[in-house]
Amino acid sequence: MTVAWLIATLLLAQSAPDARVQRAVVVQPETVTVGDPFRVVVRIRAVRGADIGFPDAPDTSGAVEAIDPVQITSAADTAWTDQTAVYRLAAWDTGSLAVPLGSVRVAVAGRVQEVSLGGVSVFVRSVLPADSSLHVPKPARDVLPVPSPWWLWLLIALVVALIIGLLWLWLRRRRRLRLITAVDPYEEAIAAFARVEALGLISAGERGRYVALMTEVLRVYLSRIDSRADLALTTSELLAATRDVSDFPANRLAGLLVEADLIKFARRAVATADATLFGKDVRALVDEIHEAQRTRQPTLTAPERAAA
Repeated sequence: MTVAWLIATLLLAQSAPDARVQRAVVVQPETVTVGDPFRVVVRIRAVRGADIGFPDAPDTSGAVEAIDPVQITSAADTAWTDQTAVYRLAAWDTGSLAVPLGSVRVAVAGRVQEVSLGGVSVFVRSVLPADSSLHVPKPARDVLPVPSPWWLWLLIALVVALIIGLLWLWLRRRRRLRLITAVDPYEEAIAAFARVEALGLISAGERGRYVALMTEVLRVYLSRIDSRADLALTTSELLAATRDVSDFPANRLAGLLVEADLIKFARRAVATADATLFGKDVRALVDEIHEAQRTRQPTLTAPERAAA
């Protein structure tokens, strides 16, 4: 788009009711195919100091929609306020389609004037051949035959086998969960801490993962010894649900869980010494809770814990 073209369009454009405001609208190209991008260029020229407000691009609910946000540029003119808006659009129907741009708001000395952009349209031609009468559609397919009865019995047998298999898996999982609950939660936590330490995550530079795994062991231990510390709870929900549990040191537990959340979710960096200290504090907290429960409750054997 050259400067000479812009001057020509401005001179040939229809002036707004206020002679101090002039407009020029050009569609490039004027004929497109469905889905091809085209541009609508709107140029407004008003007295110096005028405030020009171009409308937003059309939304995606109509046959003509915007591809890019509207681009507005200002001309270097000391005598006039001269701005140009470029709308990059695409059409999704055929025929002559109106481009719903609305109006340009021009404010001069406290007076607002609406400059209508109605009448802007683009012609969209079809990509189909001019004569499609020779295109004969394929004949309709026959209705699917009804399967023989033995297929139906086979399907029923497969469904029954699937149900039996799912029931067996559920019973096996339930039995495994019962065996897991028979294990002492404290012993399980100590073994889990050992497995995390054996991974060597701190020396490998994966300190954030180390903190996350140690916190997970702590959460599992708490859920095993008190049903209120459910694993599905967030940190704030867990602290609220267990604030009345006398065996849980509330302040230390809150400090460790909040610090772990900052490392896991806020991506806060953690040094090697801090990660090591975090692991020691988590293990010490588990030891303290276990000791508090051991002194308060009688010692139970594994079969007695399973029965409970």
